[in-house]
Amino acid sequence: MGETVTCIAEKSSKIRVLAADSTRMNSQLLAEALSREGQLQVLGIEPKPDAILAATAQEKPHVIVLSSSLEDSNTRGFDLAKQIRANFPETRLVLLIETSKRSDVIEAFRSGAQGIFSRTEAPKTLAKCICSVFEGQVWANSAELRFLIEALSHGDSVQLDDAAGKPILSKREQDVVLCVAEGLSNREIATRLKLTEHTVKNYLFRIFDKLGVSSRVEVALYVFRTRRDLAATAAPNAGRNGSHQVVLGRNPRTPVGDRLAV
Repeated sequence: MGETVTCIAEKSSKIRVLAADSTRMNSQLLAEALSREGQLQVLGIEPKPDAILAATAQEKPHVIVLSSSLEDSNTRGFDLAKQIRANFPETRLVLLIETSKRSDVIEAFRSGAQGIFSRTEAPKTLAKCICSVFEGQVWANSAELRFLIEALSHGDSVQLDDAAGKPILSKREQDVVLCVAEGLSNREIATRLKLTEHTVKNYLFRIFDKLGVSSRVEVALYVFRTRRDLAATAAPNAGRNGSHQVVLGRNPRTPVGDRLAV
């Protein structure tokens, strides 16, 4: 995998990773390559949904690296990711996609991935992706995040509530959040909402604090995942057990190449 990657983890422990590529051989090769990183303890698994779910329950991995292509289907991995997300909310997901197509990127995030990794990228950066996701950050490049923000701009408004059902944000803060999700700058938000730029900045500071995030992209992802979870709750027969957890990093890392870990 190239240079050794340093993750923020206790020295006495390793990051447990489950590798499920499109074939059993690819899974084993991926596991062997990742295992060369000192802080990763990697198990390659038979790329079948039942085997992956069973291994997740038994091994309790911190991170699962999952191919979007399973069982001769280009989208089976997305469906499995949703199951993992519902049944093992503490486990974080990196989805391997064939290319950074808009539809695949959006579907990966909808499926609950915290990181997406295209096979067109240099394999040595996958370990960095895993470490970033383990640390609670989102891993995607600028083009992939742009797809996500564009998808958000076409969505309906959303109410962000706490566990008691009370609004987390004021009405004005919600307006600012939705503008951020559309990719507007502070000046553009100020013009639309008839505020000063200084007032917009103050709103953003309060929003970051309330949502526990530290960047505009994280705000957009928060809204995206909230909409996804609300849609799942409203869908017929959606009342299954299993919570949805929004995991966003408080400490953005320095971009690696054209990659952004935010």
